[in-house]
Amino acid sequence: MTDPRILITGVAGFIGNHVAHRLIGEGRAVTGLDNVNAYYDTALKEARLRRLSGERYAFHRVDLTDLPALQKLFREGRFTTVIHLAAQAGVRYSLTDPHAYSASNLTGFLNVLECCRHHGVEHLIYASSSSVYGAVTAMPFSIHQNVDHPVSLYAATKKANELMAHSYSYLYRLPTTGLRFFTVYGPWGRPDMAMWLFTRAILAGEPIDVFNEGRMRRDFTYVDDVVEAIVRLVDHPAAPDPAWDGRRPDPGTSLAPYRLYNIGNSEPADLMAMIGLLERKLGRKAEVILRPLQPGDVPETFADIADLARDVGFSPATPLETGIGRFVDWYRDYHRA
Repeated sequence: MTDPRILITGVAGFIGNHVAHRLIGEGRAVTGLDNVNAYYDTALKEARLRRLSGERYAFHRVDLTDLPALQKLFREGRFTTVIHLAAQAGVRYSLTDPHAYSASNLTGFLNVLECCRHHGVEHLIYASSSSVYGAVTAMPFSIHQNVDHPVSLYAATKKANELMAHSYSYLYRLPTTGLRFFTVYGPWGRPDMAMWLFTRAILAGEPIDVFNEGRMRRDFTYVDDVVEAIVRLVDHPAAPDPAWDGRRPDPGTSLAPYRLYNIGNSEPADLMAMIGLLERKLGRKAEVILRPLQPGDVPETFADIADLARDVGFSPATPLETGIGRFVDWYRDYHRA
């Protein structure tokens, strides 16, 4: 694929903004799309957007549910590659506003698939989530495991995205690559994520809620590692697996041009250890309040990244201590803290 014309949805979001910043810096032709909704502070999203500029970059404020506007953008943009990172995020929020997830994650995703199908897109990369593993407890999580037991509506919509993508790969030979992200963190992160919430509370001298009585482990993945994986996959479109056997179907590949990858650090850390690293970096102790496991949460995540390493020659590996240091430095600078 020569000099792809790339559309990135969710370009005002955490991961999408980092991916766009990297690809623009490489001189790629990038179009960004975002509706800049108010799920969290829009000032942060606008600040992210101000990081992006270049002769080969354009931004469009479009909602994925606005199919005519999306079709117009695809028709005029003639994109070869779509990196679809826009979604309604958050496990716990799906308990209070489920319809936001059906609109963005189902209708919005269908609109993206239809536009890819009808406008010559050669590769669709899209965000799934480690949450699809749900009630699975066999560790590490592998893309070759069945994931039919989601424990939140958010997870169910992400599993649905994978199924929808497969149907389009099969019917229309659209190469689709789904990325199951594992607890991504770093500068310009999301205010509803634990690392941001804990940092804000510790600096303010406020208590932090730690769920499952502190018995939580997460495969924290630094955002630069996620970006590196995505950039490598841009030029690695999904291809049919000639060894795929319908009598013993592999959930991670297909006879269609369809692939899934875990994007994780493959080194889960205890949540209390993460808090300890934050305390040392901030120079303050946290006041911890232990709470029961929240509905929709899982106690542990752990990514098997063998397929990613084999196919693109890269494995996320930024140490948690390093990543936390960079996040806290950015947080202090951004908030003048």
